[in-house]
Amino acid sequence: MTTQELDATRAEEFAGQMLGLLNNAFVGLLVSIGHQTGLYDTLADLPPATSERIAEAAGLDERYVREWLGAMTTARIVEYDPARRTYRLPPEHAATLTTASGPNNMAYFTQYIAEMGKIEQPLIEAFRTGGGVPYSAIPRFQELQGGETAAVYDAALIDGILPLVPGLVEQLERGVDVADVGCGAGHAVNLMARAFPASRFTGYDFSEDGIALARREATDWGLTNARFEVQDVAALDAPEGFDVITAFDTVHDQAQPRRVLRASARALRPGGVFLMQDIAASSNLEENLDHPLGPMLYSASVLHCMTVSLAQGGEGLGTMWGEQKARELLAEAGFTSVEVVHQDDDPMHAYFICTRG
Repeated sequence: MTTQELDATRAEEFAGQMLGLLNNAFVGLLVSIGHQTGLYDTLADLPPATSERIAEAAGLDERYVREWLGAMTTARIVEYDPARRTYRLPPEHAATLTTASGPNNMAYFTQYIAEMGKIEQPLIEAFRTGGGVPYSAIPRFQELQGGETAAVYDAALIDGILPLVPGLVEQLERGVDVADVGCGAGHAVNLMARAFPASRFTGYDFSEDGIALARREATDWGLTNARFEVQDVAALDAPEGFDVITAFDTVHDQAQPRRVLRASARALRPGGVFLMQDIAASSNLEENLDHPLGPMLYSASVLHCMTVSLAQGGEGLGTMWGEQKARELLAEAGFTSVEVVHQDDDPMHAYFICTRG
């Protein structure tokens, strides 16, 4: 073994980095609790207040609230006035911690930390033996993802995402046949169906629970132009059945993504468009070193996206399959034209606008 000289300064800096990681990891769990108990919303609505007042307003036990506030204060999330024993959530912090923030509510995402932690031991076994950990081992994942995507689609789908495709909104207004592959709980489909009553929408997903939620929402909204089918989209057989096909943040999770993309290409009518939303990244690790969400997205891949695919005997593309790999698979599927566009306020996603000859 070669003895390497230790750079003491570098070692000290890295130890500090690890200390910060440990602090942030523990605080992340308490941020999730703050979101789920409504503490951030309560703090945002109050003037500087004592722990007793905050607990009363939130309907929570004061002793737990006081200790939680200690963590929030030392993490520099909440401000504390020791003379008055009052706590305050600055409005600049509330802008990314409260439900009023919509898709910008970062506290919502911390719920994934505890949920993913449930599969630590099975995942370690998969590291040793291969295979993966299935969806069923992460029981709240679909609920959490449904809430996450609903906030995004409510804010941006109709007025921000769909207009990225030239002429698409006009087509939808005139009336076309649309499919969404991997629709989950179907919220995107229902939003489009409500916004464009002249068009006809079909959502496909292999999850019976997700399809049940989609159908319930469509019924609640009184939609007659949205339908949902339990369907493994890798086995979709609908030749030239649709004018538009969407895939919102779902292809990289698929066990058989190549089959999904080929089936989607075959299901398009001449002149049709396939709109794929997926993670904005490079397929090359060295080009993701400065990605603002890189550590989280690679971690999410290990903890969910890659492993659920491998659990089904799949390819295990992973969250960070990247634009180059996506272009390769889209071309292989038969798409002859692929344009990639981005939204300035969304560093996480890229939008692939695809057609075939």
